[in-house]
Amino acid sequence: MLVGPDGTAVGSVSGGCVEGAVYELSGEVVESGSPLVQRYGVSDDDAFAVGLTCGGIIELLVEPVSRETFPELAEVAAAITARDPVAVVSVVEGPPEQIGKRMVVWPTHVSGSLGSERLDAAAGDDARGLLAAGRTDTLHYGLDGERRGEGLTLFVASYAPPARMIVFGAIDFAASVARIGDFLGYHVTVCDARPVFATSKRFPGADEVVVDWPHRYLRAELDAGRVDARTVVCVLTHDPKFDVPVLQVALREEFAYIGAMGSRRTHDDRLARLREAGVTEEELARLSSPIGLDLGARTPEETAVSIAAEIIAGRWGGGGARLATTEGRIHHDVS
Repeated sequence: MLVGPDGTAVGSVSGGCVEGAVYELSGEVVESGSPLVQRYGVSDDDAFAVGLTCGGIIELLVEPVSRETFPELAEVAAAITARDPVAVVSVVEGPPEQIGKRMVVWPTHVSGSLGSERLDAAAGDDARGLLAAGRTDTLHYGLDGERRGEGLTLFVASYAPPARMIVFGAIDFAASVARIGDFLGYHVTVCDARPVFATSKRFPGADEVVVDWPHRYLRAELDAGRVDARTVVCVLTHDPKFDVPVLQVALREEFAYIGAMGSRRTHDDRLARLREAGVTEEELARLSSPIGLDLGARTPEETAVSIAAEIIAGRWGGGGARLATTEGRIHHDVS
């Protein structure tokens, strides 16, 4: 959430729960010139006053930002716009004089300092690891960067390129899956070996449309390092001459999701062909087939929603049940 010098506010930190209180606090921080960490919890005396009535705890780093306090801000903004990976590392817990100290980490270099060379080296290495995985997280160290120490907490905000969704099969279902993939923030590629069907006009929701044999294209993307553990693969051709070779490649990788469309009969035939091709049972266990959750979907659009639902459930540990029939926390704990 950004509060500008003219009093305008952009963005949100809690979906509306504490925005009013944070807005007022931002003005105080700008006036004092000193960053601070503010904690709000539903059990706090002021929980109802700030609007945090839905439960949980939120901790916020509120800091003044200017060309002087954050000289790399323009570079960070440019990197995000260009979809180049960059991470901002901030001290959020430690000695008062260190709160708000910042370091910017790119894959090849760093800018700024958290207070010591040892801490900068440790945090830079660990932040690059988080950035490579596209993860935002906290890191804990001793006051001089000791990895097994205590007393210092860093917040690593990773701005990585969007995860990829590769849709194999230029069919009408693929057009709907591409649209919902784009809506979820993926960089969407549609690939098919048939040029008459694989056209940009048919897939306006895709970032790119590629004419190539699916298995050859996926192998090339792997060799070039353009896919990673966040990648989602949807095989929609339900044609064994396309499905089996590309799934042989995909199932040997630790992708976030691999799904294949088809009837129960197609699924059984596909498994038999994959086993004959040497795919192991452990590798087959990574396959979501038939693709999607049981929503009763019939149209391409409804099917795309069921596929997206399965991808989201796998990402965050959801079970796909109606929340009205479950108990406990709505959001799952994931590692």
